[in-house]
This record gives sequence, C-alpha cells and structure tokens, in this order.
Amino acid sequence: MRRYAGRLAGAVAALLAAVGAITYAVAGDDGAARTPAADSADAGFARDMAVHHQQAVEMSYIVRDRTEDEEVRRLAYDIAQTQANQRGMLLGWLDLWGLPKVSSDPPMAWMGMGDMPAGEDGALMPGMATDAELSRLQKLDGKRAEVLYLQLMTEHHRGGVHMAEGCVERCAVGVEKRLAQGIVQAQRSEIGLMADMLRERGAAPRS
Repeated sequence: MRRYAGRLAGAVAALLAAVGAITYAVAGDDGAARTPAADSADAGFARDMAVHHQQAVEMSYIVRDRTEDEEVRRLAYDIAQTQANQRGMLLGWLDLWGLPKVSSDPPMAWMGMGDMPAGEDGALMPGMATDAELSRLQKLDGKRAEVLYLQLMTEHHRGGVHMAEGCVERCAVGVEKRLAQGIVQAQRSEIGLMADMLRERGAAPRS
C-alpha cells in the first residue's frame, strides 16, 4: 500500500502541474491569444483525447463495482477522476476556441494517421477497448475483473501516451502541450504500477 501511495503521488504531482494550465489558458499565457484552426493538431488532440479519456472513466467505474480490492478500487477512482477532469479541460478549450467537438476527419488524422482503419468493435483509437471487452469486464468479478481491467487500462494508457506525445510534438498552444506532457508522465508511472499489480495477481500486461 505504501508503494502504491508513493508512486501515485508522483503521477498526481505531474497532473497538478498540468491542471493549473486551465488558468493560464483563459488568460492567454503565450502572450497574444491564439485560436487554433479546426483541423489543427491542438483541436484534433483535444477531440480525440476527450473520447479516449471517456472510455477510461467508464472502465474504471465498471471495475469499482466488480471488486472489493481496495488497491484496485483506489487506482480506478483516481484514474476516473483524473481523466474526467482532463476531459473537461479539453472540451472547455474547444469551447473557448469556438471549435466543434466533433470532426468529419477520422480519429488521429491530426497525427498523420488519417488512413487508419475504422475502429474495430468500438475501439476508435489505439489502446481503446472493444465493446466485447467492455461487456466481458462487466460480467467478471473479483480477481478476474481486476486482471482484465489492469490489462485493458495498461493498453489504454499506452495509446494515451502515444497520442499525448504526438501533441507534445505537434501542438502549438503552450498550455495544451504542458497538459500533454503531464499526461505522458502520469500515465507512464501508472503503467509501471499496473505491471506490478498484475504480477502480484499472477498475470502480466498483454503484448
């Protein structure tokens, strides 16, 4: 439990640094206020990561009802709260910029992945769980639910890190780049934590 608290503290610290960004975003911390274009990396990342985060919130609340393990329930709650808050920030920026929250472009087009095949069974972007996997998670209990959740969330975080790194490289708005960097740091830390939790349950991340 002490190990969990220590590693989570590092992830939370990265998050807090990013969360403070919303204040700067309203004030225009980059000097002259800049409004990204609808087809920009900034807008694309905000839209896609909001969708990506929503599924993480959904999975986390599912597992909280499927297990009594306090360590898993605490991790799930922290992920749900963190990603719900970040999702609100991303959608709020789209509102501030006067940009639509949906686009006719396919997911990940802002990363040069416009030719990515259509999402399989609800998995619209890298790392996202399929509808069948979510349905299975809803039917499992105890250790089996914990293992599947940790495996699915590890893959989800890997996809999220990939997207956030894309924003760090391509986004133009400083406040959003800082949020993306915070996501990279926090989710990498949680990937390591979840690997340890899987090992304790006789399992491993899926390749």
